[in-house]
Amino acid sequence: MGLITMLGQSLSAPRSLSDAGFPTQLDPATHVRHALHSPERDWPQTNCYVDLWIELIAALGFAPEAMLGFTLRQDFEGDQFTFFKPPLADLERLYGLRVDELALYDRIETHVEMQLARGRAALIEVDGFYLPDTRGVTYRLEHSKTTIAITRFDVASSQLDYFHNDGFFTLADDDFDGVLGRLPGQRREDTLFPYAEFARVDARFAETGETREIAGALLRFHFARRPLRNPMRRFAEDFAPLWRMIEERPAGFFHAFAFNTLRQCGANFELLASHLDWLAPNGGFQEQAAEARFLSASSKALQFHVARAASRRRAFDPSAQLEHMACAYDRLFAGLAQHFA
Repeated sequence: MGLITMLGQSLSAPRSLSDAGFPTQLDPATHVRHALHSPERDWPQTNCYVDLWIELIAALGFAPEAMLGFTLRQDFEGDQFTFFKPPLADLERLYGLRVDELALYDRIETHVEMQLARGRAALIEVDGFYLPDTRGVTYRLEHSKTTIAITRFDVASSQLDYFHNDGFFTLADDDFDGVLGRLPGQRREDTLFPYAEFARVDARFAETGETREIAGALLRFHFARRPLRNPMRRFAEDFAPLWRMIEERPAGFFHAFAFNTLRQCGANFELLASHLDWLAPNGGFQEQAAEARFLSASSKALQFHVARAASRRRAFDPSAQLEHMACAYDRLFAGLAQHFA
């Protein structure tokens, strides 16, 4: 399925990717989340960028499970686990999706209209303060950077449809202006443009039935670039100073810490398990998928224990739990090494 370039149309008309080859039923009111975002999972949401791509790729009719081999490269970076993202080269190889940076040198709405007119999706970093899908979390409560993919854009009615986290939504009016930085007081000389990308599908791309073969090759590629040291043991070694930092900060700081450590670790490995199940539906990676799910569930349980200790301001040592996770990590990668050998 390709995105057909739309030429010769006035930019004053509403822009919608449904006019450019997306399914006609692409509507926030009827959108059904992909199974990777099932509420029954350990981590129904992972991080804004991966979640966005899962839903956008599924909307194009492709299998988002195919892109997840990169999760083998999850590492502990000293103060956080890797904020994992699909490599853009993988998206192009698997789905014919090309992603480029969108240079914003004029009004944001001008650039978004242009890209949607050409059959692309516009991915923009915005302030979660204006995203109604985050109601009860950040919406109208606090400012946070996040990424959305805009698929319909109507300046005249101040509305847009967007993918964000695990769903597909609409916003309008003050939220529309807030996302674009058009509210009174938002325009300042020292305000920088947000980072933006645009995504297009090569019209020459067609699925050939070789998606699993390509995904398997990518899994080997990422396996060869796995961390040199077990990231669970590295996290255990560095946990004490991180815990002292939590103790010194306000209570709310824990949520940011948990998101960037245990959530990224756990969600990463749950997606890896789903990738292995999809890659070998005959159960060829059954044992390795089970180890990945153990890492996911253990991260969730450990996050609960850390949260409880942080709320009570008491000492906490997760060495035993992290050693169990480290052993599971070793078994996971030893099994993959044997398989690839």
